[in-house]
Amino acid sequence: MSQSALVELSRWQWALTASFHMTFPAVTVGTSVFLIVCYGAYMRTKQAVYLRMFRFWRRIFGIGFALGVVSGIVLTFEFGLNWGRFAHDVGPIVGPIVGMEVVTAFFLEAAFLGLLVYGDGRVSQRVMLLSACMVCLGTILSVTWILAANSWMQTPAGYVLTNGQFQPANWWHVIFNPSFGWRVAHMLAGVLVSAAFMIAGISAWYLIKDRHLEVARRGLSIAIGSAAILLPVQMYLGDTVAVQYIEKYQMPKLEALEGNWTSTNTGWIAVVIPDQPAAKNDLTVTIPWLGSAIANDWTGRTPTPGLLLTPPALRPNVLATFYGFRVMFYGSLVMFAAAMMGVVLRLRGRLYTARWFHRLVLVSLPMGVLAIIGGWVLAETGRQPWIVYGKLLTADAVSPLHTWPVVGSLSLFTVVYGSLVGAYIYYVVRVVRQGPEGAEDPDAGRVLVPSHPAVAGRREAT
Repeated sequence: MSQSALVELSRWQWALTASFHMTFPAVTVGTSVFLIVCYGAYMRTKQAVYLRMFRFWRRIFGIGFALGVVSGIVLTFEFGLNWGRFAHDVGPIVGPIVGMEVVTAFFLEAAFLGLLVYGDGRVSQRVMLLSACMVCLGTILSVTWILAANSWMQTPAGYVLTNGQFQPANWWHVIFNPSFGWRVAHMLAGVLVSAAFMIAGISAWYLIKDRHLEVARRGLSIAIGSAAILLPVQMYLGDTVAVQYIEKYQMPKLEALEGNWTSTNTGWIAVVIPDQPAAKNDLTVTIPWLGSAIANDWTGRTPTPGLLLTPPALRPNVLATFYGFRVMFYGSLVMFAAAMMGVVLRLRGRLYTARWFHRLVLVSLPMGVLAIIGGWVLAETGRQPWIVYGKLLTADAVSPLHTWPVVGSLSLFTVVYGSLVGAYIYYVVRVVRQGPEGAEDPDAGRVLVPSHPAVAGRREAT
């Protein structure tokens, strides 16, 4: 097989591994924040319903966290195996950043995860809350360091080239590169929204089934309220990312996500079937005037830029970039609409009784994860053919391997990851069907239920 086939196979393997890995931080980071909210509310109110919520969501968080760590380790091995030239060239930059993730995030999570999982009833409530906060901080630090490394690859800064290697010249500029701040804020808001819709969807399912109503009502209320606050912020951050980073530094990505080849369309393309070799679209569904309005020209005269402005060898894949953005954007619109409906229903006192809304939220449960994956597809495919934008081509970064071992490992990863996703979904469904521990009667929210015999013994002794 050709060199181009090796590059494509290596890219597909990385994409598969990264997408699988990203699925779990998309849920666990926000869920870790929710654990703090639940346990903090329990400490303040002494209502057992919040303790039940904490223990229930801790189980779902635990399995997602474990799979996220395992899949992240695989990614680090792929740096050296599939992308050896990349590892050599950018190792002095990316290596220390990944190392900082291990030193800060992984060590922090390792130190406090055991207390979070097994300390309930064995340590004081303050220590339990501290453990939840530290694990949450670890997940946030992990996301931050990952975004620091990836953002440097998108907008490299603070380096000098020495004998073909990127050497750090200013670590402040390396980490706080031009795209880092907006992208990390965008990602953190995204994972919080994603977790909010997972919590809301499961809570809505309990309301539909008339089970665990106290847990479901509080979970739905907190999740929808959080999403209603976060989604406008997230949409603003997404627009700012496009203006402050993509438009300034990666114009071909903007051209590809808009789906235009010529620079004459003042509308906004909703659906497209591109013909990349012919540099044209076989099908285009355009909303007139909207593209110009998005560019802040309400007269409808400003066209969006087309990919013919970029040399053919430097054009991203239009199909992946265009629909990566559309999955993210359309998903955010669906979630925004659902969140605003939830606010209206809450104000009208119907949030817990509107079954149609509960079904809508249940169907929207995976939308946050899909939007995050779509955003990463946009970020990574829109950067092509560069792996370090403008400095190192992807074709020059792949390891000199035979293609058949890559085919074999890609096939194996597909089977293994498919099985793990199936096992994760099976486990979460089983946990949801089992439901939170404790009684389901209406008074359960006002009864303090200890979870460990030692706690019960201390209460009896007093």
